[in-house]
Parts: sequence; C-alpha cells; structure tokens
Amino acid sequence: MRVRREVLGDEHVDRAVAGTTEFTRPFQDYITRSAWGAVWTREGLDRRTRSCVTLAVLTASRAHNEIAMHVRAAVGNGLTPDEIAEVLLHTGVYAGVPAANEAFAIAQRTLAEMGEI
Repeated sequence: MRVRREVLGDEHVDRAVAGTTEFTRPFQDYITRSAWGAVWTREGLDRRTRSCVTLAVLTASRAHNEIAMHVRAAVGNGLTPDEIAEVLLHTGVYAGVPAANEAFAIAQRTLAEMGEI
C-alpha cells in the first residue's frame, strides 16, 4: 500500500479504498499485493521506466480510463511532459495511431489540469 500511495497519491488511493465493497475487496487486495507489492517494488526497473512501460501498455490496450491516473503518476515519478509525449508517440507506431491519438488527448488534458503544460 505504501508504494501504491507513493505512485498514485493518497487522494486516489483513499477514493479507491473508500469505494471498496465486499464484492470488490478481493480485487483491491489482489492489485495491492500483486501490482504494488510484488511488481512495482522490484529492483529491475526504476519507477520512471515503469511509468513509461505502463503508459505504453495502457495506450496499446486502449485502457483510456487508466491513462490520466498514470500520466499523473509518471509526472510524480519524474517524467516530463515531453518524455510522456515521446512514450505515446513511440507507442503509436507499434500500437496504432487511433490508440495513441486518444492517449495524447487524455495526457494533454491531464497535464493541463496539473499545470504542467
């Protein structure tokens, strides 16, 4: 939970925890243990690189509802708006222009909301 809070921020995690029901509790426990406890804590990649990979995979899989959250996390992990744009551009070559186009729109909105651009 510590890493989840460090990457996504207390506000986001507090919302997720507050919205947890008996039905969703097993899933919340699973992602906290597997994604944030087992994978994001590994030493093989730094958090900047993990954010790059995460943005690329979310773009490629068209998981648009997750992109804004991970753009914020990427900035928190030290990526600049220019680096985020490079990740999305590079992903567009391999995942397709429509996926990257939507990711760019979400990232631009999110970075503007954050006052980064």
